[in-house]
Amino acid sequence: MIKTLDRLLDHITMYRLVLYYLVALLSAAFVLGFLSLVPHRPIELAFTTALVLATCWIANKVFARIFEVPANSESVYITALILALILDPVAAADAKAIGAAAFASVWAISSKYILAVGRKHLFNPAALGVALTALLLDRPATWWVGGSVWLLPLVLVGGALVVRKLRRLDLVATFLGVALATILATTNPSQYGAAIAETFSSSPLLFFAFVMLTEPLTAPTTRRARIAFAGIVGFLFAPNVHIGQFYFTPELALLAGNLFAYAVSPKGRSVLTLERIEQTAVDSYDFIFRSQRKLAFQAGQYLEWTLGLDRSDNRGNRRYFTVASSPTEQSVRLGVKFYPQSSAFKRALGGMKPGATIHASQLAGDFTLPSDPTTKIAFLAGGIGITPFRSMLQYLVDRKEVRPIIVLYGTESQDDIAYRDVLGFARRELGIRTFHAIAKGAERGQYPGYIDARLVRLTMPDYLERTFYISGPQAMVKAVRKSLLAMGVRRSRIKVDYFPGFA
Repeated sequence: MIKTLDRLLDHITMYRLVLYYLVALLSAAFVLGFLSLVPHRPIELAFTTALVLATCWIANKVFARIFEVPANSESVYITALILALILDPVAAADAKAIGAAAFASVWAISSKYILAVGRKHLFNPAALGVALTALLLDRPATWWVGGSVWLLPLVLVGGALVVRKLRRLDLVATFLGVALATILATTNPSQYGAAIAETFSSSPLLFFAFVMLTEPLTAPTTRRARIAFAGIVGFLFAPNVHIGQFYFTPELALLAGNLFAYAVSPKGRSVLTLERIEQTAVDSYDFIFRSQRKLAFQAGQYLEWTLGLDRSDNRGNRRYFTVASSPTEQSVRLGVKFYPQSSAFKRALGGMKPGATIHASQLAGDFTLPSDPTTKIAFLAGGIGITPFRSMLQYLVDRKEVRPIIVLYGTESQDDIAYRDVLGFARRELGIRTFHAIAKGAERGQYPGYIDARLVRLTMPDYLERTFYISGPQAMVKAVRKSLLAMGVRRSRIKVDYFPGFA
C-alpha cells in the first residue's frame, strides 16, 4: 500500500497536492455545515470562499502585470483557500466583515510582490494578510479549521500526505515537539490532560504545521536551519508565550520564523535569459542560460524554475530541477529529459528560443560534496539523474581537485548516455572512473543490466567505506537504496537526491 501511495504522490506536484488538500477540507466543512457539525453556515462559508478567491485572483493579476513576473494560479488558489479556512466566515450583508476579508486577501497577495527582497517574498502570504487585518482592523483570524473534531481525521490524513510528499517530517516533528513542550512548561501540571486534549482537538496546531509551516518559499532550505526554524515557531506558537503584555498568535509566530528563515537562506529570485540549447542524449537537452548576476550555489543543489504559461495543466507552471552547471561556470545549465506526453511546462520549455527568459528561485538542497576531500564516494546515477553529478564533476575538474570517487551510471541504451565529455574529462584529469550499466545493448566493458549489488561489489570492493550518492527516477533510487542497505551499507552513508515536487 505504501508503494502504491508513493507512486500516486510521484505523479502530482507539491502545490497541486496542497491545493487538493485544502479543497477537500473546505468541501468537508461545507457538508458538515448542513449537519450543524461545524459552527458556520454553509452559505456563509461558500460566500467567504468565493470572496477571497475572487479578490486574490484579481490582486495577483494586477500585481503580476505591474511587476512583470509570471502569475502562478496554484499559489493564488492555495493562499485564498487557506484564508477561507482560518478567517471567520462572513455574511453577504456584513459590509465590515467583507471589507476585512478582502483586505486580508489583497495584503496576502501583495506581500509576494511588495514585501519581497530580490523578487522573493519574505513572509508567508496568508499569515501576513491575517496579521495585518487583526492589527489594523481588529479582525483577527479565528483558525476555525482547527476547532472541529469532525475535520480532524481529514486534517491528519491530508497533512500526512503533504509531509510525505515534501519529506519534511523533521520540520513538522520538531515544531510539534517544541510547541507541546512549551505548552506543558507554561501550564499547571494539574491541567496537562486538558491542555493536551485541547491542543490536538480544538486548536490550529496540526493544520498550521502541515500547511503553513511547510510552505517552501518562506522556510529555510537546509536541514539544520529548518530544525531551528521549526523550534523558533514552535516555541512562539504556544498560547502562553508572551513579551510583557504582548502575546503571540499563530500567524505572528510564523512571521517571526520567516524573518529567521530569510536571514539564513539564499536571497532573491533570478531572471535567466536563454542563450542556447544543446542535446545531451536521446530526448535529453541542456538549456543554457545567462544571468545578470553571478548565481551563488553549491554543486548538486537545485532551483525552482517558473515559466509564464498561457495555459497550464494539472502540474502547474513551476518545477524543481537540479542545476546541471558547476559554480565555476559562467552560464546556468538546466538538464531536462522529455517524454512523449510531456507536461505543459516542459512543452513551453522546449519551445523557448534564445532571448526568452525564465525565473529561478528557492535555491536549496543538501545533495552536495562532503567537506572532507578524503571521503570515499560513489555516485550512482540513473538516466537524467546524472545532472547533479555533472555539476559536481565539472566543479572538481575546473578546480583540479582529486577525490576518491567512482561513478556508476545506468541507462536504458547507449543513446541515453549524457555528458560523455564531462565524464571523460573527469577520468583523464582526475582519475575518476565511470562504469556504465546498460539495460539494452551493452558493449564490451559495460555492465549488462541495471545498477545492482553485483555491480557495486565488482567495481568497489571497499564499498562499506564509501558514502553513496543516488540520483535518478524514484523507482531506481528506492531499489538501489534497498540493495545497499541489504549489503550492510549504513543508512548514514546513503544520500538520496530529493527535492519537492520531484515528479
